[in-house]
Amino acid sequence: MKAVEIYLTRWCPFCTRARMLLDQKGVQYNAIDVDADPSLRQTMRERAGGAHTVPQIFIGDTHVGGCDDLYALERQGKLDTLLAD
Repeated sequence: MKAVEIYLTRWCPFCTRARMLLDQKGVQYNAIDVDADPSLRQTMRERAGGAHTVPQIFIGDTHVGGCDDLYALERQGKLDTLLAD
């Protein structure tokens, strides 16, 4: 399975929803709390092409986007393929 990273804040409901979907699928991920370190938010923006809202989700080298984008991939049956090695 590819490495998954989620830039998030602990209080964001969309971040919680994204994590719930990944947890349901048994996906391990690195949660990066941008509230803990402002430089992490800048890194997130650079990686996400200027996106400043959380969550920002990356699977391997692919920028998925936010929570709605993650769920859209799941509905389309594309998330498992993207997660696979």
